[in-house]
Amino acid sequence: MKERTKNFALQVVRLYASLPRSVIAQTLGKQVLRSGTSVGAHYREAVRSRSDAEYISKVEGALQELEETGYWLELLADAGVCQPVSVAALRTEADELTAMLVACVKKAKAKKGPRSEE
Repeated sequence: MKERTKNFALQVVRLYASLPRSVIAQTLGKQVLRSGTSVGAHYREAVRSRSDAEYISKVEGALQELEETGYWLELLADAGVCQPVSVAALRTEADELTAMLVACVKKAKAKKGPRSEE
């Protein structure tokens, strides 16, 4: 997952570098650049977490960034800044990473067990 999230970030960086220099393209591009490169950072923080609760929180942070990245990719395509085909692979990878991270959270929550009633 570390390599895969890093490769995702690198693909986002390359997409941003290829965007036109218009205000709209750069504004949307900076958003996708920020969220897309944050996924791997959140995942690496999760790997180094000190507890199951911290792990879950960090992975859920990565999931939020993936969702946001998907939104900005949609906007880039729908606004005509990029051809939909140029963001298709990134959107697919975001979906696959989401599925894997959801599985990680489910597994961690199952390991943690049900919350006790206080």
